[in-house]
Amino acid sequence: MSEPFGQRLSAALDAHGPLCVGIDPHAALLSAWGLDATAEGVRAFGLRVVEAASGRVGVVKPQVAFYERYGSKGFAALEDVMAAARAAGLLVIADAKRGDIGTTMEGYAHAWLEPGSPLEADAVTLTPYLGADSLRDTLSLALRHRKGAFVLTATSNSEARALQSAIVDDALAVGDHEHVAARVAHDVNEANIGAPGAFGSIGVVVGATVDRAAFGLGDVALAGMPILAPGFGAQGAEPADLGRLFGYVAKAVVANESRSILAVGPDRLAARIDQRAALYRETLHG
Repeated sequence: MSEPFGQRLSAALDAHGPLCVGIDPHAALLSAWGLDATAEGVRAFGLRVVEAASGRVGVVKPQVAFYERYGSKGFAALEDVMAAARAAGLLVIADAKRGDIGTTMEGYAHAWLEPGSPLEADAVTLTPYLGADSLRDTLSLALRHRKGAFVLTATSNSEARALQSAIVDDALAVGDHEHVAARVAHDVNEANIGAPGAFGSIGVVVGATVDRAAFGLGDVALAGMPILAPGFGAQGAEPADLGRLFGYVAKAVVANESRSILAVGPDRLAARIDQRAALYRETLHG
């Protein structure tokens, strides 16, 4: 049996640095790459990204929506892309943002985290806003199968701030009050108690462009778990900002870039990944 996801992720970050390459075959990029906006197009796109990323980074993150739009053929294409990535030694975070209750959530959990499932990934993104208990069984399944999960906590879209930075003042609040995002981080990190290694297998999604303090997400709140951080590259954050943005927990960050890498086209893709990956390593190690 393989090591827990958290340990595998820690090893991948040590070996390759924080950069995670997003696999986002939206229509404009497909056109720019000379590919059709079809299931075959997104399959070819994804496989090219996997080939370029292999050996250069440790993690890729396919955006499920761009495959789902093509129905069953799109999902078949996604299965091929994720299988190829995992065969190449890349860790795969399926960006599916699933969240529900009861047997529906159980179905999602088995789809993305069950070994041998056609859609098997190493980790999946989840949404917590049906309550912490809605994710409990999924997180348990992830840990049982040595998989991972990243739970949406503080996202960069401005309309989310009203909810995610709202104050919780019930009996469970840490201190006099607690932000919703901080409560999510606390609930998520409970699953990592006793996990071996630098951090656990259950992490959070924190946008690189958000003000962590406004969400109650100081270093203490985020310690001990991996942090998936979209927002680098085209959305404004740069590799040199990693330490300033994430402080003590910077070494736990999985820094996702998509458009800033994919926009160069297939012929320059490998060189662009090398360039961006090197910038992150320099930031962390000097």
